[in-house]
Amino acid sequence: MTTKSIQHDVPGWITAGTRPADYTMGVDPSVVLAGKPSGILTCVTPDPRGFGTYMQMFDAGEYRGKRVRFSAQVKAEEVAPWAGLWMRVDAETKDGIAFDNMQDRAIKGTQDWTWHAVVLNVAAEASAIAFGILLDGKGTVWINDVRFETVSDDVPVTGMQKQLPSGPCNLGFDETH
Repeated sequence: MTTKSIQHDVPGWITAGTRPADYTMGVDPSVVLAGKPSGILTCVTPDPRGFGTYMQMFDAGEYRGKRVRFSAQVKAEEVAPWAGLWMRVDAETKDGIAFDNMQDRAIKGTQDWTWHAVVLNVAAEASAIAFGILLDGKGTVWINDVRFETVSDDVPVTGMQKQLPSGPCNLGFDETH
């Protein structure tokens, strides 16, 4: 695979991560699914020291109080140690109040197109939603057939949801694990 054919400036998508310079991200017109080009995230250094993500971030507005699913077809080549779709819901404090990065069901090695999804609740106090694909280490991942949609409450949540207690608790320190 040559990184020269990758289109880097893609409206709506941004590059980020702890070490985005270790990765190339964009659109790979040479890898198609159902006739459409794929998003690509590939490691370009022999010793990556962080992760890269190809992502979007937007106002939570119309999704507040709803359950949302971010899904895509993902193809992987020599991924090590792991990759995954991810989604985060932020509040004004910028702390993630809901998060899933698929680390507990990571994409590893080489695989053909496989559908993956993350599902989170968007709390009433949510200010932003971010999602994307991440690669932590070597290899390449492609995404295609990307979807972001509201789903019913019978679709299980896949990630961590911070639940605040309804009031003070364990003030006497008498409860332990």
